[in-house]
Amino acid sequence: MIETYNLSLSFGGRKLFENVNIRFSDDNCYGIIGANGSGKSTFLKILSGEISPSTGSVGKGPNDRVAVLKQDHFEYDEFTVLKTVFMGHQELYKVMEAREVLYAKDPDTFTDQDGILIGKLESEFAAFNGWSAESEAAILLNELGIANDLHEKKMKDLLDSEKVKVLLAQALFGTPEILLLDEPTNHLDTKTISWLEDFLLNYKSTVIVVSHDRHFINKVCTHIADIDYEQITLFTGNYEFWKETSELARRLLSESNQKKEEQIKELEDFVRRFSANASKSKQATSRKKQIEKITLDDIKPSSRRYPYISFDCEREIGNEVLTVKGLSKTINGEKVINKFDLEINPGDKVAFVGEYDFAKTALLDILSGTTKPDSGTFAWGQTTSMSYLPKDNSSFFDECNYDAVGWLQQFSKDLSLEEVRGLLGRMLFAGEDALKKVKVLSGGEKMRLMYSKMMITKANVVMLDGPTDHLDLESIVAVNTALEKFKGVVLINSHDHNLVQSVSNRIIEFTPHGVVDRKMTFDEYLENKDVQAQLQRMK
Repeated sequence: MIETYNLSLSFGGRKLFENVNIRFSDDNCYGIIGANGSGKSTFLKILSGEISPSTGSVGKGPNDRVAVLKQDHFEYDEFTVLKTVFMGHQELYKVMEAREVLYAKDPDTFTDQDGILIGKLESEFAAFNGWSAESEAAILLNELGIANDLHEKKMKDLLDSEKVKVLLAQALFGTPEILLLDEPTNHLDTKTISWLEDFLLNYKSTVIVVSHDRHFINKVCTHIADIDYEQITLFTGNYEFWKETSELARRLLSESNQKKEEQIKELEDFVRRFSANASKSKQATSRKKQIEKITLDDIKPSSRRYPYISFDCEREIGNEVLTVKGLSKTINGEKVINKFDLEINPGDKVAFVGEYDFAKTALLDILSGTTKPDSGTFAWGQTTSMSYLPKDNSSFFDECNYDAVGWLQQFSKDLSLEEVRGLLGRMLFAGEDALKKVKVLSGGEKMRLMYSKMMITKANVVMLDGPTDHLDLESIVAVNTALEKFKGVVLINSHDHNLVQSVSNRIIEFTPHGVVDRKMTFDEYLENKDVQAQLQRMK
């Protein structure tokens, strides 16, 4: 359990939240949500003790250990994988290091004091379950996909995707009483995310998560803590329940002529539907009871807004869309694409999945003309027009002195200034925000500009590499809805389960051993035994 007492935080005169009193209990998982810049990650840092609040305090049980998922992938480069995991339990790690130093001493220099200290350390070592530490760490690493032959390697010798898994094992190691996870699914493959979901569903302590992965927080969270109106408000249920509650509240408030009795009946119907569909995991019973207690006064609309995103085709696509033959590409000495063939047809909405991100990004960069293949050919159909959202958009902004209006006008010669300002307003660049210099914008703001640029092209093929990167949940929902409604062809590389499942009708998985291509939804792909058997044979 961890709680806050009259907690407030201000930065540079800007108030993030004020007088927050909130308790996070054992055996629950809390999802922290809020607009970009609202203070989600900062709130986690306050809970962990990394930074201090402006006023108020944080309290926890005297023996409760707080574990935090570290974000710096280079912090432990000089340590072995196993030692990095052990360092997640600092008290145990200090004992282990002290034991190692004493046991390594020359017998001739070993003193009586050393003997007394060894006895004390052995007692502490046993109290921290030190004798099972190595096996526990090894099991965690293996379940996360880090094989035994990597356990004694230094972190600097691992791939970035492997480092992420080791840091996750570090946070989970030793069963901490309070677990703080900031974007835990970033850079994880689908299999590892699924393992983490199951792990957290069965975790008995307090878990607090910041994540933009809607599928993940819907699956694991028993409660949502919403940072809004300079407050942090706790809601029972997952993100989907919170979202629909907020939307219902907004609609009820706008329908001022609706009778109170009708509003109450609508609320009761809404609660009944969500209660019936409550998660079947351990928290279902208590969640159902708490949902049933909701009254009309409990519902409050979110102050956050959704950008307006819509992809319209200026021209209907023909029968020939894209043909790829024998495409190969080597990056940094590794052949990431090898004699790849592909046929894209009208109506295809393709998701490139799997942990082999180099290959997916390389393919989209080649198809967009950003880079060239080493060999092979590809041809777009004559009726196609293509718009591309690259994973790295820095070249569009870093050396640019435009404000948002001027930046978008570069790509919209046929639009008047009023039309450009109108589009920016719908993308949440209203008033003075539209006159900000683009090179100082946040990652999320730059992504909204990139989507504005894509909408102007009215292309009938959209390619997106990391379409939800840097976006808040409201923008992610807007992107998701726009791609679902789009009448053209979609090629996406994304780890967002909800997006891939709801948008794509064809899955292409890149692995280091080959490619699997199936015409089906993502969930069907994950559950298809023939697909899983093929993936096993390829290894």
